[in-house]
Amino acid sequence: MNIHTKNIDKTIVQNLSNVAHSLCQSGLLGVFYGSISAKLDTNSFIINRKGALLDKMNEDSFIMLHDKEDYRWQEASLDSFIHANIYRNFLESRFVVYSHAPYATSYSLKHKTLIPIDYLGYKILGKSNEILDSREYETLYERAETDIVRYFKTHKTNFVLLKGCGIYSYGRDLETTIKLIAVVENSCKILHYNGMITHNYDDESRFEI
Repeated sequence: MNIHTKNIDKTIVQNLSNVAHSLCQSGLLGVFYGSISAKLDTNSFIINRKGALLDKMNEDSFIMLHDKEDYRWQEASLDSFIHANIYRNFLESRFVVYSHAPYATSYSLKHKTLIPIDYLGYKILGKSNEILDSREYETLYERAETDIVRYFKTHKTNFVLLKGCGIYSYGRDLETTIKLIAVVENSCKILHYNGMITHNYDDESRFEI
């Protein structure tokens, strides 16, 4: 038995496990890369452990953390500090998910703004979304928890696309939180394929001998 989750509602653990499995199947979470959490009360939340197999999580894959850091933080996901800071600053946040979504991550490397061209992306994400520059990777985790919260405070959105890293999303319910990630990834995928099609038809060099 996992002593760190024994008093937590089993439904929460099961829901997080099911969602993580679905996100892995759709490519939005890597087997070992990404994080998912749920707020339990004002001062605590549950999050996947460091190195947890995200595709097949169970009670032992999670750990409960309190605001006051202790030995458990060393066992938790590297993203725990980011999740914790989001929960501290946004009282309405109940769930946080980090996805290393491949199309969105790839798109972020060459663009400063996400401008959806598909209907669903436009309606849900809006006309334009600034991509947060992650700057030097070497110091990313030293800055990320502050940079991401600052982004949320200065932009009217519940997601952020972090350059070269992926998508962080938070919300009152788990469905809305993961829906944002799925829509961002799908819009970036459409932009990717649309760019390929546009290039193929506009570039007449293919006719040169």
